Amino acid sequence: MNTEKKYRLADFFNVYWDEYSKHPTKPIEPEQYKAVNAIRVCRTEALGVNYYVCKDCGEISKTFHSCKHRFCPICSWKETLRWAERIEQNLLNIKHRHIISSVPHELIPIIKNNKKILHNILFRATAETFKDWFWNKYKLKTGLISVLHTFGEQKNWHSHIHSIVPWGGIDPATGELIEIKNEFVQYQFIRQKFRIKFEALLIEAFDNDLLKQNFADRIEFMLFVKSLNHNQWQIQIEKPIAKADVIIRYIGRYSKRACLSERKITNIEDKHITFSYKDNYDKDQSGKAKVKELRLHYNDFFPRLLQHVPPRGFQIVRYYGIYANSSKIDKKYRNKSTSLKEEKSEHKDPKFCYNCNHIKTYLFTIFDRRTRQNRTEKFNREKHNHQKVFLKTKQLCA
Repeated sequence: MNTEKKYRLADFFNVYWDEYSKHPTKPIEPEQYKAVNAIRVCRTEALGVNYYVCKDCGEISKTFHSCKHRFCPICSWKETLRWAERIEQNLLNIKHRHIISSVPHELIPIIKNNKKILHNILFRATAETFKDWFWNKYKLKTGLISVLHTFGEQKNWHSHIHSIVPWGGIDPATGELIEIKNEFVQYQFIRQKFRIKFEALLIEAFDNDLLKQNFADRIEFMLFVKSLNHNQWQIQIEKPIAKADVIIRYIGRYSKRACLSERKITNIEDKHITFSYKDNYDKDQSGKAKVKELRLHYNDFFPRLLQHVPPRGFQIVRYYGIYANSSKIDKKYRNKSTSLKEEKSEHKDPKFCYNCNHIKTYLFTIFDRRTRQNRTEKFNREKHNHQKVFLKTKQLCA
């Protein structure tokens, strides 16, 4: 498959968002307005352009300011690379496993109505499941680096957690790092443990009246929880990975990146956008998921994509156990690899003169003030009226 980037998500928003926002098919929340506005102005004159010059040969180059919004497909990828560099040397120098934990689809409605609370529960249930398992089985203190995703391949709703888990931990009695050699795991036991912890936290939230829900009483709610016991609670544990750089590169695909990579956009035309996805239910002869394409009208694409904009201030990457404060890990047990930094960028640095082999000098910054002012005023009007729009569209879509 050709991974060359041909289309920009901002282009699709620039052409169709204004029309869509007048007659949205789903309520538009304030954070969604902010995300769209950030994507549209990212790396444009509206945010500013820095100019640099080489004092020897006179070559001039420029760099565009970025929006730094975590839902932006460009900025989120850059942040993923920086994140990978930060944590690479803090990993334990043992094998790690990539673990995916997800809940039954029957929970989707209550999750959508209680995103922060239910996703906090999903994070906590995942972390406690594996911390308890390592302690009870091996008497080791371990850690997790967990990342929340709310989307599936087709950008439909699918809440799940990707975690990096060291296959071992610290022996509190001796302070030594112990690696588990046995790869066997009783998956059914782990799944049941995860389900029990999640349901206990869910019931606690209900009893404390923290949930937005439509159950008639506690009996009806408990019957709903009981019905979930018969569904498949997923815990997928990948094979151990030895090298830290491979671990980071592997999990980096699932960390701070945006919901849709622009490299997967294959076409934009006639009010439609087409993107590729992996169909995990349809595999080829080698067992790999087939790559297919999905074409959506902007009326369907915008709400499908924007439902995954995270709530303000919500942490989608979290650290648990010994990784919650990795500075306390003995340096002799940490990874010493620096391979990710050596291959940080595939593109030329515009601030560097490759002819004269030295750093260029900063000249000035230019803003397209009219474009920036027009978009800022429009965004402020939308922000001022968002509550009215949100309530009105919510009534129309009910």
